[in-house]
Order: sequence, then structure tokens, then C-alpha cells
Amino acid sequence: MKKFVLLHYGFEKPTPEIMTAWGKWFESNKPNIVDMGGFGHGREISKQGTRELPLGPDSITGFMTVNAASFDDAEKMAQGNPFISSIRIYEVRSA
Repeated sequence: MKKFVLLHYGFEKPTPEIMTAWGKWFESNKPNIVDMGGFGHGREISKQGTRELPLGPDSITGFMTVNAASFDDAEKMAQGNPFISSIRIYEVRSA
């Protein structure tokens, strides 16, 4: 098994229907979940300085690390998500 990180993008105030859909999605992927969490506001630090990152449609709002046999299998897990904007998948490389 390989590990993949699913980054969840986009924020809007959740409705009860969205919360129910998210709960069902998390439950359906529970056997493959290694770790998960959510994010609030953040900051970006670069050579140009620091800028605030408020929650909005372009925000990274959460992550989920999953075990999957392949990139395609990780994508199948992500496709069932009731996402706000999008999900990005990255394969985790071991050090």
C-alpha cells in the first residue's frame, strides 16, 4: 500500500446536508484513513513578506492521509467527496 494526502479546498458555511454528506464520506473511507484534520485561517510567508490567509473558496481547509494501492484508487476515494471547491491528491514519498 502507498500513502496519499488528499487536500480539501474551499470554505463556505456548512449546511446540515453537507455535514451529513461529509460524515457519510468519512465513514465510507474509514478503513483507509491514516490521519486527518482541518484548518482554520492561516498565513503565507514568502520573500515578499507575510500575508493573512482567511477562509474562503481558495483556502486549504483540511487534509486526509489514506492508504491506497494506486493513485487511481486514491482518486476513486476522493471522487465521492462532497467537496466545496476541489480536492488535490499527492502521493507521499518516504524519506
